[in-house]
Amino acid sequence: MSALRERLSRYGLVAPMLAYAAGIAVLPIFFTLWLSLRRQMPIFNISEFVGLENYRFLIEDPRFWNALWNTAYFVVLAVGLELALGLGFAMLLHQRFRGRGIARALVLVPWAVPTVVAARFWEWILNADFGVLNYLLGTRINWLGDPFWAMHAAIVADVWKSTPFVVLLLLAGLQVIPEDLYRAARVDGAGAWQLFRHITLPLLKPVIFLVLLFRSMDAARVFDLIFVLTGGGPANETETLVVYSYKLMYRTLQFGYGSAVAVATFVCIFAMSMLYVMQLRKAWLVKS
Repeated sequence: MSALRERLSRYGLVAPMLAYAAGIAVLPIFFTLWLSLRRQMPIFNISEFVGLENYRFLIEDPRFWNALWNTAYFVVLAVGLELALGLGFAMLLHQRFRGRGIARALVLVPWAVPTVVAARFWEWILNADFGVLNYLLGTRINWLGDPFWAMHAAIVADVWKSTPFVVLLLLAGLQVIPEDLYRAARVDGAGAWQLFRHITLPLLKPVIFLVLLFRSMDAARVFDLIFVLTGGGPANETETLVVYSYKLMYRTLQFGYGSAVAVATFVCIFAMSMLYVMQLRKAWLVKS
């Protein structure tokens, strides 16, 4: 009887947290899924169940596929650059030198800046008429108005903002690698590249996959940075899935179809996350 009472008391302590999690995460997902099965346009007083009609239209919607491509391109390029730069900075900050603590603190400054503020900051830097970048380069490039440059300008802004987060995680991973391994390898004549390839990289692989998981999920749902910089333009060339879903629901008030796009976005991010989790599991098993 006492064991049952103890078990019930544990469940009682956990129950408020579970109810809170269900209220802010699970219930909105089910509501969005239900809404995606309806044609919901309050401005025209339309509210009817249409089943999978929104998803059939989504498959044939070229704008959805364009947004999906933009999202994938943004994720691959931004996260790849952040990983490469983050690994370089992490290895540099892992070394012992005078002022290392100050350098570590300064690296984290961009990450501490709110995304909207950072986006407005880069908007002024990239301004075609008054921007400091054009002034320094002596050019008149319309960074945010040209279909090619706009996406890459947004990627640069995201890399500047998010690389410190990557540095922080990778630096933590580097600090748990035993120094004795490096000493033994140096005694055997290993050089810097061999140390990195055969010790640092294999032992850091679980952290790298963790970084890829976090940053890919975050980059796939990018909204505020794109919305402030370009609004999804020009000609929808920087319109991501989240931006497209926002425009559908809050500009054209197509809540049903906008919810279908949101559900498709969730499915894409979930599938990508599962791939990373499987790779992370394999990396941990190999390490252990």
